[in-house]
Amino acid sequence: MGRPVPADRPKDVGRSYEAVIRVNSQSGKGGIAYVLKNDHNLDLPRRMQIEFSKIIQAKTDAEGGEITPKDIWAVFQDEYLPNPDNPWGRIQVRNGQSTTDRDGVDTLTVEAEVDGVETTLVGTGNGPISAFFHALQGIGVDARLLDYQEHTMSEGASAQAASYIECAIGDKVLWGIGIDANTTRASLKAVVSAVNRAAR
Repeated sequence: MGRPVPADRPKDVGRSYEAVIRVNSQSGKGGIAYVLKNDHNLDLPRRMQIEFSKIIQAKTDAEGGEITPKDIWAVFQDEYLPNPDNPWGRIQVRNGQSTTDRDGVDTLTVEAEVDGVETTLVGTGNGPISAFFHALQGIGVDARLLDYQEHTMSEGASAQAASYIECAIGDKVLWGIGIDANTTRASLKAVVSAVNRAAR
């Protein structure tokens, strides 16, 4: 007769994982990354995990105690995903359109609000993201792409994509995230997330 399987999963002992995953000022990035992936289908790149864990650590150091999964999500939204009804930052993207010529050069036209003024940004590059960085130079934003990752957040035709972009903006290196059903829009939102964080 074999040995009994230990009840090592939270549900086996009548508890949800929220009661088991605790994050405080001494916690590593693993618990935070687990909460974001398990609850919100966000698989943060490793360097972004490190960046966000420092933000959480600063919060728990300042306020003391532990932080709940609900509070982790609230901090993440405030830092990377502002509510469209309560936007922050220099730039808000309305919509964009990209065209490609015979030589493979993309021209991107973006309707945006920049510092409270409706503006059309136009740039060219070897893809929509490159063209967007070129367009941002026209409003004095010097940003360079360092890393880019994306994944779908669910299955099916209506699935949303999460784009993660690491940018060098002036003397800062920051991550941004964009979520949208359209992968190009998700990428543009990720760039804007990083640029707005730099200006914050």
